[in-house]
Amino acid sequence: MTEKFKILGQYIKDLSSETKDTETYIFVKDHISRYQLDININSKAIKNKMIEIYTIMKFEDKLEAKNKSYFEMTYTTIIQVNDDVQTKNELEKIILCDAQEKIYPNLQKSFLDLLHNSGYPNVKFEKKIDFEKLYNQRFN
Repeated sequence: MTEKFKILGQYIKDLSSETKDTETYIFVKDHISRYQLDININSKAIKNKMIEIYTIMKFEDKLEAKNKSYFEMTYTTIIQVNDDVQTKNELEKIILCDAQEKIYPNLQKSFLDLLHNSGYPNVKFEKKIDFEKLYNQRFN
């Protein structure tokens, strides 16, 4: 089976780590296990069947804690879609699933590097994000 798209480039478009003070850092270090990872995917058509895909990862405490840190990264992937991709459904699957699965190792490493370099070296993501499952859940 031939690929329906080609990755032309990928880069970190925006990166943010906010911890307001030492008290917050110490509190977050003790409570980081309750932080949750969110992922959001947007895209924009460019030209010549090229698409920019923005994968936004956020790692934050959803509870109303006074002391919290905030981590966010926007990872941009530029793809070119083959001429044989004709339907909106095919395109959605490429953007939301197929391209995400290809970039995930770089995406995960970049985001974990942000967390580790922000002073939280023990943060790990226990399991890989299942983009196929997330894509299919959209229809249920």
